[in-house]
Amino acid sequence: MPRSAIRALVAVVVAAPFIVFARRSASEAVGGIPAPQEASAAPTEPGLQTVVFAGGCFWGVEAVYEHIKGVTDAVSGYAGGTRETAAYDAVGSGATGHAEVVRVTFDPAAVSFEQLLQVFFSVVHDPTQLNRQGPDVGPQYRSAIFFANEEQARVARAYIDQLTRQKVFKRPIVTQLTKLEAFYPAEEYHQDFAERNPTHPYIVFHDTPKVRRLEHEFSALYR
Repeated sequence: MPRSAIRALVAVVVAAPFIVFARRSASEAVGGIPAPQEASAAPTEPGLQTVVFAGGCFWGVEAVYEHIKGVTDAVSGYAGGTRETAAYDAVGSGATGHAEVVRVTFDPAAVSFEQLLQVFFSVVHDPTQLNRQGPDVGPQYRSAIFFANEEQARVARAYIDQLTRQKVFKRPIVTQLTKLEAFYPAEEYHQDFAERNPTHPYIVFHDTPKVRRLEHEFSALYR
């Protein structure tokens, strides 16, 4: 059975408890999660920037960031492994070193890196789950930020320290900070998956609620 079909089946089986968990996480974290106190330095050159986020299945991560003003592109893909093993079935084994990721291209004049981080930690996923998100289990679903430069690493590290110090989450944050070595786009059928498959069971139960939370919690950023 294709892994996408397995995901759909799992989504139906675990939908009710996961929805309860998602709502509980939202009340514990999203409702009062603070913005980053550490600000990025002003860009030395004008233009677009990129950052790569890993927060579970890339379908939902991509769906959230595609609805943020100032994000010009969001591409599902793989990072953390090698080109030779950057294929969906191989990554799905959990043994290739890859994470399912989304490369986010954004205009810092319209949306800040700090705002993207706040969305990542409050809407995109639960950063306290180790090597899993909801029904998806394995290191390929780990929480990670593949930073493009040391400035992104500095701000992300400071934000994790801030959230930990302020005890925003009841459990430790397990998000990894890793320098991006390479990004490999996922297969074409994974791109814009949520937008093209809005009635897919996995999307309905796990990803559409994230987009709705984005609209509710970050209405000024939502498009």
